[in-house]
Order: sequence, then C-alpha cells, then structure tokens
Amino acid sequence: MSIVKINVLTVPEDQRETLEKRFAARAGTVDSSDGFEWFELLRPVEGTDTYLVYTRWRSEEDFQNWMSGRGQAAHSGGSAGGDRPKPAATDATLWSFEVVQQAGPKQS
Repeated sequence: MSIVKINVLTVPEDQRETLEKRFAARAGTVDSSDGFEWFELLRPVEGTDTYLVYTRWRSEEDFQNWMSGRGQAAHSGGSAGGDRPKPAATDATLWSFEVVQQAGPKQS
C-alpha cells in the first residue's frame, strides 16, 4: 500500500500568509511526479501554530526519488539571482506512515 509523509511546520502567525502564498506558487510542481498520489496543506484552526503538509506516495522509493530530484529543487527556494528567501516556518519535522487500511465513500 501507499506511504504518507506529513511535514509538520511551526509557523508564526505573521508568517502564515507568506507560507500559504509560497505553496500556492508551487502548485503543480509535485503533481506529475512518478508515484505521487495526493497533496494537502492543512491550516491550523485554533490553539496551535502548526501547519501540516500531507503528501501520499505509491512507495517510499517514489518519495525518495522525488526528494533527490525535483523535491530538493522545490525546497531550495532560491531565485534566479541565487537569493534564498527567509523560511516562513521556524521548525519542521517529517513524519512517515504506511497506509494499512483505507476507506472512501460508498458508491451507490
């Protein structure tokens, strides 16, 4: 079954808009990667400054291939002039999971 990677980002309130704009600007960069299945950016609703970046992959190998190629470029954040913008997040942790059960809406 698939694997899930959740990047746990600590984002100060004054950087939330910056983070969301950066993700909007990168929309589509992962979508055509081999083995990519799903992406969601989850905004905290209350009581936390933690965003969750959820991606689902066919296999660990597919994720690692993306990370060593396009993923590395996407996370470098450099511009044409070589300047790297200040990170919007103050901390990041990557969680990894194997999907062992799944369900969806029943089809009628």
